[in-house]
Amino acid sequence: MKKFMLAAAATTALTAPLGASAQEVSLAFSHWLPPVHALQSTGFEPWIESISEASEGRIGIDLYPAQQLGAAPDHYDMARDGIADITFINPGYQAGRFPIIAAAELPFLVSNATTASKALHEWYMDYAEQEMPEVKVCLVHLHDPGMFHGTAGPLAAPSDLEGKNVRPPQGTIAKMIATAGGSTVQVPVPEMREILSSGGADITSSPWNSLILFGVDDVVTHHLDLPLYSVAFVYAINKGVYEGLSDENRAVIDDHCTPEWSQKIATGWADVESGSRADFAAREDHTFYTPDEAQMAEWMSLSDTIRAGWAEDAAKAGLEDPQAALQDLVDGLTEAGGAFGQ
Repeated sequence: MKKFMLAAAATTALTAPLGASAQEVSLAFSHWLPPVHALQSTGFEPWIESISEASEGRIGIDLYPAQQLGAAPDHYDMARDGIADITFINPGYQAGRFPIIAAAELPFLVSNATTASKALHEWYMDYAEQEMPEVKVCLVHLHDPGMFHGTAGPLAAPSDLEGKNVRPPQGTIAKMIATAGGSTVQVPVPEMREILSSGGADITSSPWNSLILFGVDDVVTHHLDLPLYSVAFVYAINKGVYEGLSDENRAVIDDHCTPEWSQKIATGWADVESGSRADFAAREDHTFYTPDEAQMAEWMSLSDTIRAGWAEDAAKAGLEDPQAALQDLVDGLTEAGGAFGQ
């Protein structure tokens, strides 16, 4: 039973009809990306199909894209409150609320979104119940590393952000922008074109293909050409819904809430994002900036400041040894071949 319906409201049904022993479940999965986004076709839909097949059709999942059920920053609360049964969350859209997973937002941390996603999932599951206790954390993955893109240049050193209005991807890079002397313009990615084309922002942060998808590839023509950051995403399930599943249905969901699935879902999207760099390189009116040795040293010094700030925030949130936790993440990324520089 394959279901990719679009509607104005979500309903959840957990039923066991008379004479039937198997629980039939209909779940609403809300996300805020447009339905044409690569993640829907390469990630969400294959995951849903696999769940349907593994459950022999007992579990149906309806997709609600494009903020139909609620705004992008509200998706954690939507899963908690049962507005949707499953939600796709960017924790960085609520800066400071989830300081532990914000480690994944740190600059110069990852080199890819594939093996790095598997490592991040494995690492965060040690902290998910502490930081997101009101939901069932199912999957955790990254997007292909992003960078800064501007309407004008240069864009090679931290000083190039000074005095500029910059749309950050998440809270940690927002702090980096502010530390470098820029002003942050906090809007979700679906609003990126409007803010840039109106002059409300000079620079945005994004992986490559998202510039095309959201229609700003003709607006930002100057690019910092290095893997600066990534964004962590969480797939959350309403706890009451999860706990209300039959044992056999819960086992199917558990089999689809694994590090391997996090990597698998991230891979198709990452291939699309990274593959689009060549598109921009072929355009005559686009300029790429690669930091020289001195400029790179400035970026790394700025990164050290941001990492120290993350450790302070995580400690305040109750993480006992932030530096050890971060080192565990770096070690996991390195072992998986997904650390910055690999």
